[in-house]
Parts: sequence; structure tokens; C-alpha cells
Amino acid sequence: MIFLGFGSNLGNREENMRTALRLLKIENKVQIQKVSSLYETEPVGFADQNPFLNAVAIITTDLAPEELIIHCLSVERQMGRVRETRWGPRNIDIDLLCYDNLFVQTELLTLPHPRMKERRFVLVPLLEVAGDIALPGDILVRKALADCPDHSSVVQIKPTGWEGQEIYDN
Repeated sequence: MIFLGFGSNLGNREENMRTALRLLKIENKVQIQKVSSLYETEPVGFADQNPFLNAVAIITTDLAPEELIIHCLSVERQMGRVRETRWGPRNIDIDLLCYDNLFVQTELLTLPHPRMKERRFVLVPLLEVAGDIALPGDILVRKALADCPDHSSVVQIKPTGWEGQEIYDN
């Protein structure tokens, strides 16, 4: 399975994430299979900023991992993402969390995402959409969540379906 993580803390956060999902589908490059509920979360890393909205999606694609991350970065740029401060405010962030059970280490991409198991804002929605699957390296999501050093707030604010049916339509 392929999992993408989404986050936004600038502007209309929910609409930013909905727009990112729609743009990922352009030219049928990505098919959205399932999207988690929407969670409001505390910022991690750089705390002096607005709360985030976060979600995780299961997707399918014919793109190779590096092609997929390039596509995700292109969507971020189309939406006006500016990278000024590491872990700083952003209108959209799209992370490639896992691509099947691949382990990849290149200049452009590390899989699985190197900090995924350290972030409740990823693990909580991941558990919702994927259940207690084994992550690459055979660690169950529920175990990763129990062992997570991050104790920040992750609060469901909209249930599955917030993204709208058009996200799934071709």
C-alpha cells in the first residue's frame, strides 16, 4: 500500500487539503482509495505557529516512488507552498510515508518516511485508514503509536467523508 500524509496550517486548511487531493489526481497520476478523518494537531518541531489539520490517504499509482514524490512536490508548488522555515507554517505539505514495503534512500527520498513513527499526527490517521498493519520493518501501527515519543494533541474534527466524493471520481 502507498500512504500519503497531508498537513496545512495556513489559510483555509481544509480546502487546501481538498485541493491537494484533487491536484494529485490530475492526468490520472494518482487514484485516491481512502482518506482518513481530519485531525487538528499541535505543531511539532517549530511550536510558535497555528495548529495544523492533518490526514492520511491510501493511494494507488503507476508512478515509481521518486516520480511520485516529484508529483507531490509539484502539487505543493502549484498551490504556492514556500519553504522558508523547517517545520514552519505552510499552506500544504504532502509527505510520502510508505510505498508498499520498499526501503529507499536517495537524495530526494527516504522510505519509509524517517520521522513517521515519531509523529502522532501521522500515526493516528494512519491507524484509522489502514488498521493495525505492519509498517516496513514489521512494526505494527498500534505498537508504533504506543511507543511514539510525541505526546502532542491529535483531535478528530471531521470524520471520513470531509474530502467529498469528487476526490474519488475520475
